[in-house]
Amino acid sequence: MVQTAGRDHTFAGIFASTICPMTETGQIDIDNLAAHLSSVAGIDGMSGLLINGHAGENFALDRAESAEVVRTARAACGKSLIVAGINSERTDIAAALAEDAARYGANAVMVFPPFSWALGADERLIVEHHRAVAAASGLPLFLFQGSVGSGKTAFSTSILTKLLEIESVVGIKEGSWETAAYDLTRRLSRKLRPDVAVMASGDEHLFTCFAIGSDGSLVSLAAVVPELIVALDRAILRGDLAVGREIHEKLYVLARAVYGAPGHLATLRLKTCLKLLGRIPTVKSRTPILELNPAEVLELVAALKTAGLSADLEAAKSCG
Repeated sequence: MVQTAGRDHTFAGIFASTICPMTETGQIDIDNLAAHLSSVAGIDGMSGLLINGHAGENFALDRAESAEVVRTARAACGKSLIVAGINSERTDIAAALAEDAARYGANAVMVFPPFSWALGADERLIVEHHRAVAAASGLPLFLFQGSVGSGKTAFSTSILTKLLEIESVVGIKEGSWETAAYDLTRRLSRKLRPDVAVMASGDEHLFTCFAIGSDGSLVSLAAVVPELIVALDRAILRGDLAVGREIHEKLYVLARAVYGAPGHLATLRLKTCLKLLGRIPTVKSRTPILELNPAEVLELVAALKTAGLSADLEAAKSCG
């Protein structure tokens, strides 16, 4: 059995949850997707990528597009570990997405709870949905623990216990967005499945979760400020809380600017940050909101400055 305490777990460390660049006509921009993925994956200390996550607009991609993202990631990122997100309301489609992910080179899959579960879901349905994805892919499986208050996408102790009985589970993206709930998940996993990596996910309190104890993180801020996320993780691992707090102060303002209410604009904000930094040419995403307003863009400019990054002011004019 693999022990994660010493960070020797295959999927431990920092994984950037990446975005999916699109053209002005709303198609996947393959060239800029490949450049984005390879650039982030190449950062010193980056363990791998989470593609087709919420930040990558998995809920808005069809099956062929999801597969294309996996193919592009595998071709662009060499031997980097690739975790492919699986998000569908239908279990049969989720299973098909998982088959594609395995076929095109993912190293693991992550089941994103369907949004309808927030309204209520039978415990048996939740477990069987995960089992179907696990069986279809034949790959190591990540769970996604939803935020506190998000209905059945935030798994109860009873459901987590049953999900941890799935043999192929290797990790949990812990998105409770509350440190007490995060610690509860971590302790339960350590008790039942010490081989499962529990990965922090709340961007603005990564410092707290890392200090409590973590096997790493699968987080979208690492697609914008990867060096800072890696540096925070390394600081906590070596017990340097002073440096960790300094990095936290840089990250907190940016995290709040990106993930503050309304949260459904987070992907557009991430893309705006990347355009401001000259890393993608357009903020186009699959939302009816085409761009942020000027005040929101300036907030991101200021947040990037706090994080030690200089935004392109000319790009800022075209972002909102």
